Amino acid sequence: MKDLIAILDDEKEIVDLISIHLKKASYTTIEFYKAKDLLSYMQGKYKKKPSLIILDLMLPDIDGFEVCKVLKNNFETKDIPIIMLTAKQDETDKCIGLEIGADDYVTKPFSVKELLARVKAILRRVKKSEEEEKKEIIEVPGYFTIDLKKYKIYTVEGDEIELTLTEFKLLQIMAEKIGWVFSREKILDLLYGNEKFIYDRTIDVHIKNLREKLGKYGTIIKNIRGVGYKIEI
Repeated sequence: MKDLIAILDDEKEIVDLISIHLKKASYTTIEFYKAKDLLSYMQGKYKKKPSLIILDLMLPDIDGFEVCKVLKNNFETKDIPIIMLTAKQDETDKCIGLEIGADDYVTKPFSVKELLARVKAILRRVKKSEEEEKKEIIEVPGYFTIDLKKYKIYTVEGDEIELTLTEFKLLQIMAEKIGWVFSREKILDLLYGNEKFIYDRTIDVHIKNLREKLGKYGTIIKNIRGVGYKIEI
């Protein structure tokens, strides 16, 4: 799916120029000439969330700095990268823009090739960050989220579930491969490696405690008689 780039500038010639070159680079665009129209789109039931916003600072209705603040203070739009377009050479304005959340700025008159290069660089960085974040999060859709970095479990309602390290690792093992059946021996190997003094029935105790702590969500941990355990949703 093509990335959608939102462009806000009160000069139609600039908007058209940017839009044409972005489309040639295989992006899709949505154009705005007034700040209130962009904000209305972003605060409404938009069909598609922009991957990036190109925002002019000198606007007739609302100052570009203010638009940036509104977007960055909104939970739904705060993660959308913003490139500011400014006709001002003053470093103070550029610093203010970056301080309030803009990801980059381009000074007018600008090179379209440079602007495209910055768009591509920011979107690459965002995608890389999203991929890295996904590796740190395991989703069990409709039930809970496992944060591997923070060692925390959150239900879909946002409540945190307190688990021991062993319980956490046990849940992680099954959640990483939903539907797979893990024998007690396999779980022991994944949990303890060569520490053979651990009995396989220890897993049953951990599973029992894990189910209790997960509450109503504990029912997704299934016991396959004579084999082991799995998560089934």
